[in-house]
Amino acid sequence: QVQLVESGGGLVQAGGSLRLSCVVSGRTFGSYVMGWFRQAPGKEREFVAAIGVLTLYADSVKGRFTISRDYAKNTVYLQMNSLKPDDTAVYHCAAKNGPDRLRVVVMYDYWGQGTQVTVSS
Repeated sequence: QVQLVESGGGLVQAGGSLRLSCVVSGRTFGSYVMGWFRQAPGKEREFVAAIGVLTLYADSVKGRFTISRDYAKNTVYLQMNSLKPDDTAVYHCAAKNGPDRLRVVVMYDYWGQGTQVTVSS
């Protein structure tokens, strides 16, 4: 059973930074493509970033967010800079097999419970 546990969310002022972490249980961390998604109240879950062989970002976060992974720690990170109120959401990490359709929510096999990020203006 694969488990994903996020941490690092919180309340920050606009222009500030946060770093989210997601620890993945299991011995096959290296075989997964890892993604970050977010869901704001009343909105659908949306793609933020993914990392496999390459990295991929949503246009709304490109240049501000950076996804990375530490294989020794079974952890994926999301460094978020220049945060905006529109970034307020619950952020979820997810894992999938296969390198395709990285932006698609239903293609991911495992999900974490999420961590709240709130950006005040």
